[in-house]
Amino acid sequence: MSDDDDYPAVKRQKKLHYGGLDERLRQESSSSKDAITMGVDAGNINMSSGDTFDLEEHVSEQRKELLAEFERRKKIRQITVSTDDAEVKAQLRSYGEPICLFGEGPADRRNRLRQLIAEVGEQNLKQKKEEKQKKGDENTTWYHEGPVSLKRARLWIAEYSLPRAEKRLEGAREAKLIPESQQNAKRQELSRHMRSLSAIGSQIGDTRPISYCQFSPDSKMLATASWSGLIKLWSVPEFHAIKTLRGHNNNVGCIAFHPQATKSLDPSECSIATCAADGSVKLWNLESEEPIANIEGHDARVPRVAYHPSGRFLGTTCFDNSWRLWDLEAQEEILHQEGHSKAVYCIDFQSDGSLCATGGMDAFGRVWDLRTGRCIMFMEGHLKSVLAVNWSPNGYHIATGSEDNSVKIWDLRQRACVYTIPAHNNLVSGVKFQGSGDVLVTCSYDNTAKVWAHPGWAPVMTLAGHDGKVMGVDISPDEKHIATASFDRTFKLWAPE
Repeated sequence: MSDDDDYPAVKRQKKLHYGGLDERLRQESSSSKDAITMGVDAGNINMSSGDTFDLEEHVSEQRKELLAEFERRKKIRQITVSTDDAEVKAQLRSYGEPICLFGEGPADRRNRLRQLIAEVGEQNLKQKKEEKQKKGDENTTWYHEGPVSLKRARLWIAEYSLPRAEKRLEGAREAKLIPESQQNAKRQELSRHMRSLSAIGSQIGDTRPISYCQFSPDSKMLATASWSGLIKLWSVPEFHAIKTLRGHNNNVGCIAFHPQATKSLDPSECSIATCAADGSVKLWNLESEEPIANIEGHDARVPRVAYHPSGRFLGTTCFDNSWRLWDLEAQEEILHQEGHSKAVYCIDFQSDGSLCATGGMDAFGRVWDLRTGRCIMFMEGHLKSVLAVNWSPNGYHIATGSEDNSVKIWDLRQRACVYTIPAHNNLVSGVKFQGSGDVLVTCSYDNTAKVWAHPGWAPVMTLAGHDGKVMGVDISPDEKHIATASFDRTFKLWAPE
C-alpha cells in the first residue's frame, strides 16, 4: 500500500486527536467558569464595579511625579539663601521652625531652609508670618479710651515729672565726676555706720500685732498701724504717744504720709492715708482723731496705699486684681488699672512721679508709665507672691521682696533683674532703699531685718530682737533711724551707737 493510501487514516487520527483536545479545552473552560461563578456567588470576587487597571495611565502618573520632583529640585537649586548662619537661623525662627536639628551643620541648615521655601512657597510663608504677627498682636496688652479727667491728669503728671527727672539726671552726672576712690571711701563709711546699728528703743504699740510703720517727712514722728484697727502717732526718738486715730473696724494694712505733711502742708489738710482688710481707705489730718474723708469703691481687701510724690494723687492696690489711682483734688477715681492675674499687693511711685511699680500675688511685678498708661517693664523671676516693692532714689533700680524668701534688684535701663539676694529664711515682708540707693533694708517673717550694701549687695548687719515675725520696716528721711514693726505687738527703733 502506498503512502497515499495511508493518508486518510492519518488524517482521521489527527482529527480524533484534535477532537480530544477541543473536548478538554471545553471542559477546562466550563470548570473555570464554574469556579468564577462560585467565587462571585460566595462574595469573594466583586464584578459589580467593572473597574479596570489602565497601565498606560499609571505609567503617565509616575512620569508626572518624576517631572514634578525634578522641577522641585530645580527650584530648590535656584533659591538664594544667605551664607550667614545667624541670618539663616533668624529666618527659620521667623517661619516657626527649629533653628537647629541634632547633628545639623550650617550647610544642612541652608538646605533645609531652601526646601522649606520651595515646599511652602513664598506667598504661603508671607501669610504664615502675617498670621503669627496677628496672633502676637492679639496677645498684647490692649487699651481703651479713658475719661477726660485721666487725660488731664496724665498731662499734669508729664509736666510735673519732666523737670524733676532733669534735676535727678543732672545730679547723677555730677556724681559721676566724683573720683572712684572718693566714692568707695563714702561707701565704706556708710557700711561702718550701718554695722554699728543697735536697738535704742522698743515699745509695745497695741494689744494686737503691729502691721506697718512709717516715718513722717520731717523724721520727728512715727506712725504705726495695728490689726486692732488703730493708728498711733509716736514722737521720735522718745516714743511718746502723740495721737490715736480711730475709724477703721478691721486690720489696718498700711499707712502713707503726704510728701509735704509736717513740712509745708497745713496740719488741717489731708496728711495721712490708711487702708484696711475690709476694703476701706481713709484720709486723716494731724489735728483730728477722726477721718476727714473716706475713699469708697473697693469691693475687696486693700493691702497697700501710696502717695504720688506730688501729693495730688493716691495709689491703692486691691485684691480684685487691679490697682487704682485717685485724684484727691478732684476727689474722684481717674484710673482703674488691670494687668495682674491675681491680687495686686504692693505699690510704689518713682521719685520723679512719672512711673509706678506694682507687685502681685501672681509672682510678677509691673512698671507703669503714668503719662501713657502703658506697662513698660514686666518683672518676671520670683517663684511666689511679690509682697514688697520700692524704688531707689537713683530712679532706675527697683527692689522687690517675695514670698519665695528672696529679694531681687531690677534695672529699668536694662529691663531685667541684675541681682538676686537670698535674703531670709522666710517670706520677705518689706524692702526699703536708703540714701542714694547704695543701702537696702529688708524685713522678714524670720523675725529679723537685714541691711545690705551695694555694690554686690553684701550683708552688712542683721537686726535681731523681735520675738515674732517682722511685718514692716522704714527708714527716716534724715537717715538717722530705722523702725521695725512686729507681730509680737512691739515696734523698735534702731540707730548707730
